[in-house]
Amino acid sequence: MSILDRFTLTDHVAVVTGAGRGIGAATAIALAEAGADVVISSRTADQLEQVAERIRAAGRRAVVVPANLAHTEAVAGLAQAAYDELGRLDVVVNNVGGTIPNAFLDTDVAYLEEAFHFNVATAHALTRAAVPLMLASAGEPEEQRQKSVVSISSAMGRLTGRGYLAYGTAKAALAHWSKLAASDLAPRIRVNGIYVGSVMTSALEFVAGVPEIKQQMEETTPLGSIGEAEDIAAAVVYLSSRAGKYVTGKMLEVDGGIQAPNLDLNLPDLAPSAADAPQ
Repeated sequence: MSILDRFTLTDHVAVVTGAGRGIGAATAIALAEAGADVVISSRTADQLEQVAERIRAAGRRAVVVPANLAHTEAVAGLAQAAYDELGRLDVVVNNVGGTIPNAFLDTDVAYLEEAFHFNVATAHALTRAAVPLMLASAGEPEEQRQKSVVSISSAMGRLTGRGYLAYGTAKAALAHWSKLAASDLAPRIRVNGIYVGSVMTSALEFVAGVPEIKQQMEETTPLGSIGEAEDIAAAVVYLSSRAGKYVTGKMLEVDGGIQAPNLDLNLPDLAPSAADAPQ
């Protein structure tokens, strides 16, 4: 086996959430190019169909499941869909998530709970549903495959910056969830995650239209550029394939080398105000 053969996923079956665009779409296509059949899901059917066309162009099968993945029942159902439609389940990529930055006093308890639900509870729901099906897909001993779960966290899960309290807390929880799940599921299922830095997806489209913000982000990133979705997809392929077979319970930092947020939200210091005092 050559070193490149270790990065192949021939005839594996993967589930990718949030796969209609951005990191999820790039990841689904990359897994297909590595040889996997892929179940893809997000809210928007037409976006998913475009991704499915790319998967089929790579010679692999695509199963499209439009769904509101904020609902844990919907996201958990993707595991069974993969098993029913494609006959097995080998890889889960927990990519659904995200939370809009918010000032501290604008972050109420409901907002924090929503961030945790969307970023952590959904990943747990899908992975919990997937585990029995992954174990059932092992096959005969001579062809047993190590299974893999990869969760997409954020650099803000390990860094600090104003405005990122709900988002960063949820992503930090997802990272630690990945480490704890890895301990529970070893040795048959590997669980890892990725601390993602600033990547040029639709969530950062406004940056491209504001040259001074884009320049600031590039200048505060050691590698001098904003990342591409394919940078994250490549890391997912590594963690999902035999190339990463000796890696579990780890968080891979794919963030251009940042040690502090490279996008300053310019939130002001809190100031005392009689109008804001409790009555």
